[in-house]
Amino acid sequence: MKVVAQVKLLPVSAHDADALAVTLRACNRAANHTSSVAFAKGLQRRNVLQKEVYFALKADYDLGAQPAVRVVKKVCDAYAALKGNVRAGNLGREGSKRRLRAESKPIVFREDAAQPFDDRILTWNLDARTVSIWTVAGRIKHIPFVCSDEASVLLASRKGESDLVMRDGMFFLIATVDLPEPEVFEPDGFLGVDLGVVNIATTSDGEIMAGRRLNRYRQRHRDLRAKLQKKRSKSAKRVLKRIRRREARHAANTNHIIAKRLVATAERTSRGIALEDLSGIRQRVTAKKDQRARLHSWAFAQLGRFVEYKARRAGVPVVFVDPRNTSRQCSECKHTHRTNRVTQARFVCRSCGAVLHADHNGSRNIAHRGDAVWKRGAVNRPRTSAR
Repeated sequence: MKVVAQVKLLPVSAHDADALAVTLRACNRAANHTSSVAFAKGLQRRNVLQKEVYFALKADYDLGAQPAVRVVKKVCDAYAALKGNVRAGNLGREGSKRRLRAESKPIVFREDAAQPFDDRILTWNLDARTVSIWTVAGRIKHIPFVCSDEASVLLASRKGESDLVMRDGMFFLIATVDLPEPEVFEPDGFLGVDLGVVNIATTSDGEIMAGRRLNRYRQRHRDLRAKLQKKRSKSAKRVLKRIRRREARHAANTNHIIAKRLVATAERTSRGIALEDLSGIRQRVTAKKDQRARLHSWAFAQLGRFVEYKARRAGVPVVFVDPRNTSRQCSECKHTHRTNRVTQARFVCRSCGAVLHADHNGSRNIAHRGDAVWKRGAVNRPRTSAR
């Protein structure tokens, strides 16, 4: 299986930092030129497109031979991904409008978009924790980097390309690591996980991972953004720029912690993990005006991806089940009725009288369905869509 390891570059001088920034701009301007040619002439194959633009990229954008090849591949990969999304209908809720816009103009790359580097133009020295990288100002050697201990271990298995990324004036390298995938064990039952907005995750064991703290954090950031946007001053814009990704990082860290806990529990008890297939839920659910922000900031797809890849690394089986009526069905007698869900947190079965926390009841239903799916052999992959 493929995972990524991220390291932060620490350029030793302003010249090195400027060289990296200029290199990203040059590569993305070259990518925009290549994209325009590919769109205008209908060139889909990499070899044909490379013959068309190769010498122009070297002459007009100061790219070396290998960077020019990487730029062409980057453009071809972008068009292949777009074509795949159009065929699969994964262009979001606007559907046909976004599809028409995507097909009617060439792909445009931001000037600070990520740029792939291969081993010919990027050399890693893991012992010294430095890299040597090609730039338009020449090759820069011995650039220090820092990373977590886990990323340091992963880099030993690094293969293929690494992406140079610039965020908020800082530079990062994101390396692809190919790890051996352990064999999935035969589960002794399933740990059902009910995902929600009020409670981020509730397990069939009764463990509730409340989302109150995260929701309050999001609300504070929404209020702060609204306050700063009203000011319209330069200082307010600087603050908005500084905090623009802070909320997303905090939510991702929360999801990582929850996913790690879920996988550890399932692995310790020799169970699989059952999740709801919530693809398309934002299109199916109608929310009140004051609830829309909470619904659309709900990172359920990200949490599902985190659980899946962490489970794959541990050999824990994961299944995705039909979410219909999991909140209305009694996990004791299977009686299903909309009045069983008395409030957001309270479930009372009208047939057998069972009283449970509503999310706990839903997670038990998910666990039962996961066990049934596994026994039928219909293990399905998720269809979670990106936010």
